[in-house]
Amino acid sequence: MIRIDFLLPRRACIAVHIGTVTVGGDAPIVVQSMTNTDTADAEATTVQVVELAEAGSELVRITVNTEEAAAAVPVIRERLAMRGVTVPLIGDFHFNGHRLLSKYPACAEALDKYRINPGNVGRGKKKDEQFATIVDIACRHAKPVRIGVNWGSLDQELAVRLMDDNARLPEPKPATEVMHEAMIRSALESAQRAEEIGLRHDQIILSVKMSGVQDLIAVYRKLAARCDYPLHLGLTEAGMGSKGIVASTAALAVLLQEGIGDTIRISLTPEPGGDRTQEVIVAQEILQAMGLRSFTPQVTACPGCGRTSSDYFQHLAQDIQTYLRQQMPLWRERHPGVEELKVAVMGCVVNGPGESKQANVGISLPGTGEIPVAPVYVDGEKTVTLKGETIAAEFQKIVDDYVIRRYPVNG
Repeated sequence: MIRIDFLLPRRACIAVHIGTVTVGGDAPIVVQSMTNTDTADAEATTVQVVELAEAGSELVRITVNTEEAAAAVPVIRERLAMRGVTVPLIGDFHFNGHRLLSKYPACAEALDKYRINPGNVGRGKKKDEQFATIVDIACRHAKPVRIGVNWGSLDQELAVRLMDDNARLPEPKPATEVMHEAMIRSALESAQRAEEIGLRHDQIILSVKMSGVQDLIAVYRKLAARCDYPLHLGLTEAGMGSKGIVASTAALAVLLQEGIGDTIRISLTPEPGGDRTQEVIVAQEILQAMGLRSFTPQVTACPGCGRTSSDYFQHLAQDIQTYLRQQMPLWRERHPGVEELKVAVMGCVVNGPGESKQANVGISLPGTGEIPVAPVYVDGEKTVTLKGETIAAEFQKIVDDYVIRRYPVNG
């Protein structure tokens, strides 16, 4: 892990064990994701879980909303084991989780954690009974639980009660502040109730997801100050493309900078037919950009300007970035530490040599009007000058050789 002096210390919290993964305590911040397949389709869901795990998701959540989905969960777990994938599976339950977990004990056992939304457990007396059923099953199977409150499905009985109490005050608080308190109260009261039923303190994770950046920051700051449970961060309904990425980064970066957050998910809406693994990559890049974790070698590349009329450096930067990420499943096992590797692909002489010298391996391609050669720097020293049509292949070979030499084969 890279240590940055201006990062605030991590907020102290308990550690929760989810399969082979630890969330909270002194553990690194964990990246998680969620499938968007129909869980009842065991093969499609298995394939997507594998893709997410290979992309670097350390926890994967799946929807369990029907009897068919519940029946498929142990099948998915078995198929994952046959593929050598041990990533912990989280069951996402709304409305009927108490019935599904009761009727399908194999599902309850196959999952590594349950997610309960207090706003979608039930109404009135049924809410307490159905919540208790899920927690009791979690206790019997020794499974941790995330109590996940969501702005879009907040417990309306609690919200109305707090609004009414606020209206009777001599100086009522702003409605937004009351809603924030309702989110926090829902999470904390549900956690307290879960412990009364029998769930251990170190089996509970909390989240209070909202869709507004400032709302999310405010509510997590308040929650973090009032409990020592690990916190799951995520901007709910973040949106598509750059909007979702920017909004999620803006919210999570502030909280992570303040030491708040133990596991994160980036809730991106994928483009039609888009790759679900994008949310994993964005989560990793946020943590790596902030110096909190390292996942894959980073490529520094200039944005281009009038000096770079050719787009060759853009293609080379993209190809190298893609190649490095594709190699990581193998390199991670064989070359420990390779995720710290830094590569630079620059487009002209202005910043090219300087950035290349700062990287482990860097190349400075010729800009407009420059001599058509590309000096390569390894650990700050110029080692070779490439030219011609084979620059890309030769540079990739130099990176490969550096990895083998600098990060010896494990075992």
